[in-house]
Amino acid sequence: MRIRAQVAMVMNLDKCIGCHTCSVTCKQTWTNREGTEYVWFNNVETKPGIGYPKHYEDQERWKGGWKLDGRGRLVLRSGGRLARLGKIFANPDLPSIDDYYEPATFDKDVLVNAPAGLSDTPVKRPYSALTGSPMSVQWGANWEDSLGGQTAQEDPNLAGLADRVRFEFEKTFMFHLPRICEHCLNPACVSACPSGAMYKREEDGIVLVDQDRCRGWRMCVSACPYKKVYVNHATGKAEKCTLCFPRIEAGQPTICAETCVGRLRYLGIVWYDEDAVLAAASVPESELLDAQRGVFLDPHDPVVRAAAREAGHPEEWIEAAAASPVWTLISEYRIALPLHPEYRTLPMVWYVPPLSPVLDAAGAAGRDTADADDVFHTISELRIPLEYLASLFTAGDVEVVAGVLMKLAAMRSYMRGRTLDGTVAAELLDGIGMTGEQVEAMYRLLAIAKYDERYVIPAAHSRQAAVLDSQAAGQPGCPVGFHPDSVTPRADGRRGLTIDVERS
Repeated sequence: MRIRAQVAMVMNLDKCIGCHTCSVTCKQTWTNREGTEYVWFNNVETKPGIGYPKHYEDQERWKGGWKLDGRGRLVLRSGGRLARLGKIFANPDLPSIDDYYEPATFDKDVLVNAPAGLSDTPVKRPYSALTGSPMSVQWGANWEDSLGGQTAQEDPNLAGLADRVRFEFEKTFMFHLPRICEHCLNPACVSACPSGAMYKREEDGIVLVDQDRCRGWRMCVSACPYKKVYVNHATGKAEKCTLCFPRIEAGQPTICAETCVGRLRYLGIVWYDEDAVLAAASVPESELLDAQRGVFLDPHDPVVRAAAREAGHPEEWIEAAAASPVWTLISEYRIALPLHPEYRTLPMVWYVPPLSPVLDAAGAAGRDTADADDVFHTISELRIPLEYLASLFTAGDVEVVAGVLMKLAAMRSYMRGRTLDGTVAAELLDGIGMTGEQVEAMYRLLAIAKYDERYVIPAAHSRQAAVLDSQAAGQPGCPVGFHPDSVTPRADGRRGLTIDVERS
């Protein structure tokens, strides 16, 4: 077992109001430079919808992520080394600017310098931020906000649900899906990079781009199934979400989490076994969710804690992992799910799926909400089809999604009974296999958790990096930045985990 630490995030979609505050603050912090006008490290999509860039979930078109070949081996959808070499100068599997959107600017001088007394109101017209030519705005990163784009019918996750989904006003369903880079345990972008510029940091698992090594081959853009790697058209270099690593190193949450109005984000440390990653990514599609959960290690287990100490992890990291809300939501309460596990990248940004109003609101209002049978029966009547959520979060496994929603619905009914008349519905607890103490603790974490309960980040991060550097510096032939006993040395000297590109 090779124990690693991963900074991970969970988002509670029930609390996202689609205000885009996270997107705007991320934009102002990281991508307000020339060449990044179209780049949104964080964006909030309205589902159902085709997303940003358009149809990014269509891997038959974009060839993102991993797949199993005829012999059961894990390979990149974009092809092996020879296939990538053949299209290194002309990669056809790339979104165009039309798939993102052409960024616009406006001539404000038309308004400022307009002479007084005009009979007509002056209008500032859009100009392309790329070419400077007049343009017509046709698309944007949040064009589908609140189903405004009229493209929801094209959502690939709606396949087979045409007879159950209505798009008339007040009859359809809608929820918001914030997305950032997944900082995967098995990142396809890292394996696809011909120049080795993409790497996964050893100390915290954050996936970054070495700007000095990047040659702009754009294979990382094709390989990322979430399309969260971008190219700066001014520098020709790849850029992506950094998980605000300077803030993480200082013990602070990411800027998107810090400014989130709905308080829906959770940050924490998760221990995982690096030796188990390849096997977990290679299981049949129906087993991917359980396989990834099996990679995570219990931070309360004395054996795991001892292994972490032996691997050189500071005590602050061990305690932070034990208090991690991310591990609690994913592995203890098991209500957080990964986005598209079928891509086999083992993503590390997970989601608590949203509950939605029942279709028959009048009928539901007349039920006894404390009755377990009625609570569980309403799960099949929710406005958001279970099959749709399953296509997003469980590779199509409806039962897992139903189980998560049952826990959330039972928690609401249990807490309502406790608050209003002090009743405890034991049948609710039996139905979800949890105790009253566990339900109340889950409610506290999801609803009223304080700042330091939602963001548990070890402040010893930078010191851990310094220790790794000093340990490696004393070992002949071991590049600076590597723990000599636990990491295969890299030729470039970065503090990154080696990714077995031979798989592809």
